[in-house]
Amino acid sequence: MHKHQISSENEKKTLIVIILTVITMIAEVTYGYITNSMALLADGYHMGTHALALGLTYIAYILTRKFANSEIFKNGTDKIGTLAAYTSSIFLGITGIWIIFEAILRLINPEKIEFNDAITVAIIGFIINGICISIMQRKDCHDNGHEHHSCQGCEHNKDNSCRDYNFKAAYYHILADALTSILAITALLAGKYFNIIYLDALSGILGGILILKWASGLLYNTVKILIDMK
Repeated sequence: MHKHQISSENEKKTLIVIILTVITMIAEVTYGYITNSMALLADGYHMGTHALALGLTYIAYILTRKFANSEIFKNGTDKIGTLAAYTSSIFLGITGIWIIFEAILRLINPEKIEFNDAITVAIIGFIINGICISIMQRKDCHDNGHEHHSCQGCEHNKDNSCRDYNFKAAYYHILADALTSILAITALLAGKYFNIIYLDALSGILGGILILKWASGLLYNTVKILIDMK
């Protein structure tokens, strides 16, 4: 598959996921405030930052395509996508820190949670996340061991495979959403049926830590490409 075909497909997938993410974000934030669920609010705000990061991913694809044959960029437009991925990794890290901070506040000052509504919306959010993950699933740039042209904004591995870090950043944001949705559902069910209220906040802390781990890995890989580090 040619690199422009790969880029075009990823661009279309990203746009669809942006639309689904924004719709779900609005629903989760709204019901998070109504039900006083930290897990649901964390998931909703998390999706908000992801919508912004996904928007950067989409813009990067547009710019890469628009200036593909331009002489403005001496070394081509490949690093536009990598720069967008780098920025997305920072958003991802900030989100993780924010979730941990808010969760700690909820541990100190717990609030009453309307479990039924919160669980319903969290499950809907998880379903949307599952759909987005399915949309964004793709093969590497090489297939059946055969090398293809390089992807835009990618790093080549020793086996001649390559990664579109712009798309990978978007994919990580959706995976992080799915993770926080799972944690939210688990915490809300535990709170409703076993009265373990503090799990709602602890799920936010755990989710934030894992998100920070993903962000640091993505940040490292994109910085390597941007500064041409071996």
